[in-house]
Amino acid sequence: MTEHAHGHDEGTAHAHSHSHAVSPDADRRWLRAALILLTAYMTVEVVIGFVAQSLALISDAAHMLTDAVSIVLALIAMRLAAKPARGGYTYGLKRAEILSAQANGLTLLLLSVWLGYESIVRLISPPAVTGGLVLVTALAGIVVNLICAWMLSKANRASLNVEGAYQHILTDLFGFIATAVSGLIVLTTGFARADAIASLVVVALMLKAGTGLVRESGRIFMEAAPAGIDPDALGDHLVAADEVVEVHDLHIWQITSGQSALSAHILVAPGGDCHKVRRSLQELLSAEYGITHATLQVDHVGEQGSADDVLRLTAGPAPAPLPAEHCEDTHGPVHRPGPHRH
Repeated sequence: MTEHAHGHDEGTAHAHSHSHAVSPDADRRWLRAALILLTAYMTVEVVIGFVAQSLALISDAAHMLTDAVSIVLALIAMRLAAKPARGGYTYGLKRAEILSAQANGLTLLLLSVWLGYESIVRLISPPAVTGGLVLVTALAGIVVNLICAWMLSKANRASLNVEGAYQHILTDLFGFIATAVSGLIVLTTGFARADAIASLVVVALMLKAGTGLVRESGRIFMEAAPAGIDPDALGDHLVAADEVVEVHDLHIWQITSGQSALSAHILVAPGGDCHKVRRSLQELLSAEYGITHATLQVDHVGEQGSADDVLRLTAGPAPAPLPAEHCEDTHGPVHRPGPHRH
């Protein structure tokens, strides 16, 4: 007996819904408002940065440009992700949001390389910096970024896409704080290298945020299990359920942020109730792991292999591996009751 339980069956239809209370339309409104504010202030800052000969201000303005681009990418990705699945894109375009998050991470890393080089050059040969102008502009920038960070915090930060834009804003906020401190130092002490040192602080923040975004988006593209879920422990948990004899071909991945999916081949003891086992395993996955999109193939032992398969699974303290014809090209470990795993 074979049972294919798709994620849309029996209480799993909500798997694709957002787990937060903020609607996608509200997310877009907050992002657009932050985009308008950032773009307006960035234009002013570029002009002042050149007048004051401040690399810290120019680097902050360059970062604000990537902030604006990150929000534009986030808005485009949200619109693409909302399109229904059709044709060859059976999950729709939901991973457009992950592409956006990865692009945000890469822009942070690339920009940090350029700013790092320029900062080192200015440490060696510092230009004259107008400290007062830098200080006032940076303080205004702190206010602007605080407002933008608040706007993005009202959107759904569970989305890696929105989180990417938020990390851009947050890094920029810390950068403005460093720039304000450098402007105050230049104004009060005349130490011009403080401007380049502030730029290096911004570079370090960019590297940290960019690395995190690239790593998290990369995990999703490589079909890694969601952070916090150990596939081996989950497999052992499933095989411990009543009437379950073996679990193999267990795969866990993320379609996009907050949308995990699972597929597995479950073998049930002869005479066991496949339907009951499937329902109980789906309830377990939903309640304890938050996985509501699960596709489980449930078979009785021996339906796909020979009669010897039953003896191999049910006899002896250390069952031998099943013959190859049972499940050709099995992926990953085979989970069976007890301490043995093949």
